[in-house]
Amino acid sequence: MEDNNNFQNQENRETRDESIYTNRTDNREKHSYTYSVEGKKASKKRRGLFSYIVVALIAALIGGTLSSYIAPNYLYGRYIPTPKIFKGSNNVQKINIDPKDDITTVEAVAKKSMKSVVGITTVQVKQNFFFGPIREQGVGSGVIVDSDGYIMTNSHVIGNSKKSEITVLFENGDKKKGEVLWYDTSLDLAMVKVDGTNLPAAELGNSDDVNVGEIAVAIGNPLGLDFERTVTSGIISGLNRTLETEGKRIEDLLQTDASINPGNSGGPLLNSKGEVIGINTVKIRSEVAEGLGFAIPINTAKPIISQVIEKGEFNPVILGIQGISVENYEQMLGRDLSPESGVYIVEVYPDTPAAEVGLRVGDVIIKIDDKETETIDDIRKVLFNYNIGDKSNITILRNGEEKTVGVTFDKKSGQ
Repeated sequence: MEDNNNFQNQENRETRDESIYTNRTDNREKHSYTYSVEGKKASKKRRGLFSYIVVALIAALIGGTLSSYIAPNYLYGRYIPTPKIFKGSNNVQKINIDPKDDITTVEAVAKKSMKSVVGITTVQVKQNFFFGPIREQGVGSGVIVDSDGYIMTNSHVIGNSKKSEITVLFENGDKKKGEVLWYDTSLDLAMVKVDGTNLPAAELGNSDDVNVGEIAVAIGNPLGLDFERTVTSGIISGLNRTLETEGKRIEDLLQTDASINPGNSGGPLLNSKGEVIGINTVKIRSEVAEGLGFAIPINTAKPIISQVIEKGEFNPVILGIQGISVENYEQMLGRDLSPESGVYIVEVYPDTPAAEVGLRVGDVIIKIDDKETETIDDIRKVLFNYNIGDKSNITILRNGEEKTVGVTFDKKSGQ
């Protein structure tokens, strides 16, 4: 009896457990179904909104195409009136640029001038404190300025010395020994002579006529003779530039963005006619600036070239004074002078043009003809343009009063 009761109780528990399990399963299935249906409904809502957005974007693209391209090109003025904003202005400037012109110009300049460009190698013996005499080699460029073997280059290319061993390399492969006839470190110019006749001399232009924006072509030996007679082109970027380099000031330079690198120094800067308008001299080396190359105007070199060819040397006229810039004078003596710039005369040499016209210590030279003079080097450079017998007007300040005196360069003595 007791066993029957136990069996009955166990059966009742199993029946109750099965009922609980069934109810839980039904609930899970019901919740699962409900979630699935709601998810489908949400998905349908999202897809519906996305479809509207896509349709709207397509419509906008079609409308934009119609209004910005099809309508102005095919509808306005034919089927519908042209809006005012599409009628334009009669003052619009039309500029036609054909890049082939520039390419042809540079090619023509290179063909005309290539044979006039030479390579210059130098060997200079210098004394070293520890190792004794050392032979230093250098390389640069030059340009033939006269068919009888006269070559213009930079002073630093020939080592600022007449004692350097010079070898000139020509376009046809010939090599000739060169002799330094003249050089000037303040101008960074030098004249070299080789034996020869009927050499392909370059045509010299007029650097005073150069304008910003003109085509500029540089030919030289950048980075050594492995890249000899490299041609680069650009424009004239600026005029009358002044540079401070290695403690020297070089003025009135032409600025160009034609690539100029070490080895290009001494080579020609040419205009669109293939005329030499400058002698390449330096490139600014900077991590933040590129395209800053400079050339000495050929008009600065012309009087030097003419005299060297005529006389075998260059002896500029002299004024006959010793001077110092106003700025340096004020710094040295702690005195303020009335002019802001100029050359303060500290000595006048006897039997010179300066002595003959009455220049005296304390005068400040501010101008020679139309050239302003701020340093003694400025005066020297200006005097390069004069020959014996030429006349000039010198503007000075004396006791705060501006005066102009006429001078004739008829003396070579003095300083």
